[in-house]
Amino acid sequence: MTTYLLISVSLVLVAYILGSIPTGYIIARALKGIDIREFGSGSTGATNVLRNVGKGAAIAVLLIDMIKGVLAVYLVKLTYIYFDILPIQWQGWLIAIASLIAVIGHSKSIWLNFSGGKSAAISLGILLAMNPVVGFGTFTIFLTILGICKIVSLSSISAAIAVNILMVIFNPTIPYISFTIIAGIYVIVRHRTNIDRIIAGTEPRIGQTG
Repeated sequence: MTTYLLISVSLVLVAYILGSIPTGYIIARALKGIDIREFGSGSTGATNVLRNVGKGAAIAVLLIDMIKGVLAVYLVKLTYIYFDILPIQWQGWLIAIASLIAVIGHSKSIWLNFSGGKSAAISLGILLAMNPVVGFGTFTIFLTILGICKIVSLSSISAAIAVNILMVIFNPTIPYISFTIIAGIYVIVRHRTNIDRIIAGTEPRIGQTG
């Protein structure tokens, strides 16, 4: 039991470190020599990078942040499958916990004095690794809302709500549903300033700065 606990804690810690890798900050520094936190919304996520660095940089940030989420899940899955050192009853909960910590790490990076992004992209990567149908369904909802309103934050919030329905339908396990509820609420809370701007009608749309 002590060995299992030590392994679990180590996996969660590595998941946090993965989530903490400040992709947007690194790419903005490398391409433009700027601290992306000092521009636009102050987020290190793909949307703020798009507005202040460019489309190519934003796509790179989005993909890498998604990969971070995928790795956080498969870190646990591969440890369980290939090394057979974790009891099966631990796997779902450990994936959910490690994933949640990775999400928090993305927005509270140890490398950036606990600042960061808004955790939407890494959450999408996690969902794709947990259940591809849920992940692609969530991304489809994100793209649909984005196509209608052209507001990334509103699309992310809508996806954070819808993912709970999708998880209940396609993968109704308590650990994964618990993750989508907690992570969804966290993503929405991280967008609270965006919500204020949406209500005020001042939230920038795709193609606008701010």
